Amino acid sequence: MGVVSPLGVGLADTALALREGRDCIVPVTAFDTSKCRSKTAGHAPNIGTNDARLHPASRMMIAAAHEVLRGDPSYSPEIAFIGTTSGGMSDGERYFRTSERHQRGQPTMLANYPAQRPVVDALRAIGSRAPAQIIANACASGSNAIGHAFRLIRSGLHDRVLAGGYDALCELVYVGFDSLQAATTDKVRPFDKGRSGLVLGEGAALLSLEELESARRRGAPILAEVTGYGISTDNHHLTQPHPSGIGPEMAMSRALADAKLEAENIDYINAHGTATAFNDSSEGAAIAKLFGSRVPVSSTKGMMGHSLGAAGAIEAVFCVLALADGFLPPNINYREADPAFDLNIVANESRPAPLRAVLSNSVGFGGTNASIILEVPR
Repeated sequence: MGVVSPLGVGLADTALALREGRDCIVPVTAFDTSKCRSKTAGHAPNIGTNDARLHPASRMMIAAAHEVLRGDPSYSPEIAFIGTTSGGMSDGERYFRTSERHQRGQPTMLANYPAQRPVVDALRAIGSRAPAQIIANACASGSNAIGHAFRLIRSGLHDRVLAGGYDALCELVYVGFDSLQAATTDKVRPFDKGRSGLVLGEGAALLSLEELESARRRGAPILAEVTGYGISTDNHHLTQPHPSGIGPEMAMSRALADAKLEAENIDYINAHGTATAFNDSSEGAAIAKLFGSRVPVSSTKGMMGHSLGAAGAIEAVFCVLALADGFLPPNINYREADPAFDLNIVANESRPAPLRAVLSNSVGFGGTNASIILEVPR
C-alpha cells in the first residue's frame, strides 16, 4: 500500500497519527476563503519534486506508488483502477483565469486537467505501462475502484490490479460545499448530536491487489484479504441520502453476503461519517439496524476531512493498518451521543482490539453507496 493524506506521508506516519487521534484540519492556504463560511480543510503535506509542472495530485500519487513498490519491489500491475471526483480541476481554474486576463494560459495547465493525468504520472514514475481506468462515482469512487479490482481478480480476468483514489483541494469544489451549507465553521464531529458539517481534505492512496496464489508464488507480503464488496444506489436526492438508511444498509448487506460473513463476524466499521446531519443519521440508522451497538464504529474524517474520491481508498488503508496493528482508529471531537441511533463509537481515543474482519463504508452524492470487507490474511 501507499498513502498520502493530511495525517502524513507513508504508512508509518499515518499509523502513528491514527493511534494518536491527531487533528490535522487547519486553515486553508491554497486559495482565498474570505467569502466562505468555512475556513479550514485537511491539507496534505507538500511533497517536493524536481518537476514544478506536476499537479499536487500527481505528486501525491507518485509518492503513494513509490511506497507500493518499496513494500513489494516485484509487483507489476496489469491494469489500474483509480477513483477521483475533481481530477485536475484546479489547473482548469487557473487556466481559465489567465484567459480572463487575456494572458496566455500555460499548456501544462491543460495537460494536467484530465483526470487520468495523475495516474499516468504515477505509473510512469514506477516504470509501468499498464492501462488505467478512472472511476468517478462521487464519494464512493475510491471504494468502487478497489471493489471493481477485487471482482476482476476473483473472476479470473486479471491477477494483479493497482487500485486506489486521489483528490486534491480545489477552490470550485470547496466553495460548492460551502454554498450547500454542508461545510462547518466548527470542529468536524462525526455522529455527534451537535455535528454541524464536514470540511474537505485531500490525499491519495494505492493498494496493490493480487490473486492469492499468484502473490504466494512471488513471495509477496500479504497485508490483508479483500473478501467482500457491496454497492447500491438509492436515487433519493442529488445530495442527500435516503433518510431510512436503505442505501448503506443494502451495500453493507451485499458486502457481508459476498464475503459469506454474518454481522457478528465484523469487528470494526470505518464509517463514511461526514459529520453532516443527513449523512450520519442515514448511515448511523443503517449500521444500528444491521449491527446493533456491538461493533465499534468510527469515522476518521474528523482527523483529516473528507477527501471525496480518495476517501474510500485512504480509509481502506486505515482499515488494513488497524487489522495489522490491532487497534481501533478514533472518532475525534465526539462529545454527545445522538439519540437517533445507538452506536458503539470509538470516542476520541484509539484503543487496542484484536481484529479479524473490518468493514469500510463510502456514501456519495446521488445515493452512491459502497462497502468493502477486509480480513486478516488466512
